[in-house]
Amino acid sequence: MKKILLLGGSRYILPIIEAAHNLGYYVITCDYLPDNIAHKYSDEYCNVSIIDKDAVLKAAAELKVDGIMSFACDPGVATAAYVAEKLGLPHSGSYKSVSILQNKGLFRKFLAENGFNVPNAKGYTSIDEAIEDVDYFNWPVIVKPTDSAGSKGVTRVDEPEKLRESIEYALKFSHSNEFIIEDFLEKVGHSSDTDSFSVDGELKFVSFSAQRFDASCENPYTPSAYSWPATISDEHQKELTAEIQRLLKLLDMKTSVYNIEVRECTNGKAYIMECSPRGGGNRLSEMLRYATGVDLITNSVRAAVGDEIVGVEQKDYNGCWAEIILHSEKSGVFDSLWISEEIADNIVERDLWIESGDAVGGFSGANEAIGTLVLRFDTQERLNEVLLDQGNYVRVILK
Repeated sequence: MKKILLLGGSRYILPIIEAAHNLGYYVITCDYLPDNIAHKYSDEYCNVSIIDKDAVLKAAAELKVDGIMSFACDPGVATAAYVAEKLGLPHSGSYKSVSILQNKGLFRKFLAENGFNVPNAKGYTSIDEAIEDVDYFNWPVIVKPTDSAGSKGVTRVDEPEKLRESIEYALKFSHSNEFIIEDFLEKVGHSSDTDSFSVDGELKFVSFSAQRFDASCENPYTPSAYSWPATISDEHQKELTAEIQRLLKLLDMKTSVYNIEVRECTNGKAYIMECSPRGGGNRLSEMLRYATGVDLITNSVRAAVGDEIVGVEQKDYNGCWAEIILHSEKSGVFDSLWISEEIADNIVERDLWIESGDAVGGFSGANEAIGTLVLRFDTQERLNEVLLDQGNYVRVILK
């Protein structure tokens, strides 16, 4: 029986655990939070911080694992690459390459040096140094931690006078005390955040989505819904696919799922914003399995232990699909979830993670999600009607 070590313990790796068990693998989950939900479903729990790569290396060696992965768990991705490289386990790419993809500052620098479209960007560890560089940027700008996911710590800054405050906020969410400032790119339509897959460095499955936001939330840069197909033009989808493939070749990436964010902008250019060798949070690979039948989840598990990849190929969407990230716009006590009868026939899955009487936070990051709603529509027009006016179809009711 093969052993696989999964870094992290959130509910987003429950499908990974299920897939591993279906394949007959022994599953060990690892983090420093023993009460995390995923540990209830694994075969064994290892209490080690996933950002302590040498501690994870020691644990993996002692456990004699056949593979390691960090799916939908950004902090563990570089650690997984480090451990796999040290122990000679299957891996998505070298630790050096994965570290470039995982650090927003290093990634922007790599893109610029290799001729990719890239926003004016610079990484820092010093607040004062960043403030001295205000004339380097084309305002407004975006400030982000270099090593966080789920839109945590991200703010748009319109005036240099407010830069320090935004940097201090970003640093609260950085494990490495690093942040990046980059020009704000005005998008056309919706940006894309979804998953893709390579086999031996060759892109075999590429997807683009329409990533949507709730402007009334505490953090308007936290995705509140996704839909497929994307709004990005066919021309730019082809260009981005070629550029993603070029990126993977330059970094000598191998077999892996990737969570990729791209954007089509008003300046006529398309940009790769992020490309992380992991599955995305918010159940993106599950949505793609619904929409295309391609199982990136099971194949991510196969890749982690070096087994053959099965059935990863480009397929069309079987309809128009949407995922609503259920959330409360403000903090309070949850009462109920109201869903209009008008979309009852469109609901494929309703997954609510809390009960009446539970406390909820305002939607400041992906960690404040309280569930998901999966919907299928026959037309893009009807999908847009619902997602552009979500409050008329789905509401979180507080006591």
